Amino acid sequence: MTGVRGIADDERLSVNTTLLERFIVVAEELHFPRAAETLGIPLASLYTSMDKLEAQVGSTLVTRDKPTTLTPAGQLLLADARSLIAAAPAPEPPPRVPAGGKAKASKGKGRAPVVKGQPKPYKKRQGR
Repeated sequence: MTGVRGIADDERLSVNTTLLERFIVVAEELHFPRAAETLGIPLASLYTSMDKLEAQVGSTLVTRDKPTTLTPAGQLLLADARSLIAAAPAPEPPPRVPAGGKAKASKGKGRAPVVKGQPKPYKKRQGR
């Protein structure tokens, strides 16, 4: 690749697959707000992701003028990104949390606090 460090060729460059997935959606939509809506993320987060990817690759990938277009470096990266996403292992499912959880006392249900020892004389119990 001329002018762009190849992601597939350069093993020293570790690129987050999330950044590549976002780049692929931007490249397909060629419209940042639509791409953010497709991904279900805020537009600012998408811009930040693209900035991070461009910093890692070392070249501008997408022109942000109207109309949005891929640069030659972005076109080269698109093919590499698709192959890397296809070759990447599937993400692990989130750990299964057992049902139930910490019991919480609900307010106003009439549970009186536990009193240790004898109550102090002439001291009123705190009301709710």
